[in-house]
Amino acid sequence: MVKVSERQFTLLAGAAQLSEYQFHSHAARHYFCKVCGIYPFHRKRVTPDTFGINVFCLDDFDPTGIPVRQTVGAGMP
Repeated sequence: MVKVSERQFTLLAGAAQLSEYQFHSHAARHYFCKVCGIYPFHRKRVTPDTFGINVFCLDDFDPTGIPVRQTVGAGMP
């Protein structure tokens, strides 16, 4: 996932194929493809004006050079 400002994100196609999932506080919004189940992006709970984008869902995008950060989900607030 790569963090992107809400102002920099535009969904160009496929909105009808998306399903939204929310849990716990219902503040974060997680989107999945209804057809294949992939997780293309989410709106963050802590920073609601930011999206997390799964860059491996993007056409013609080279993720080389994007820093990788390990996260322990159980340790997140």
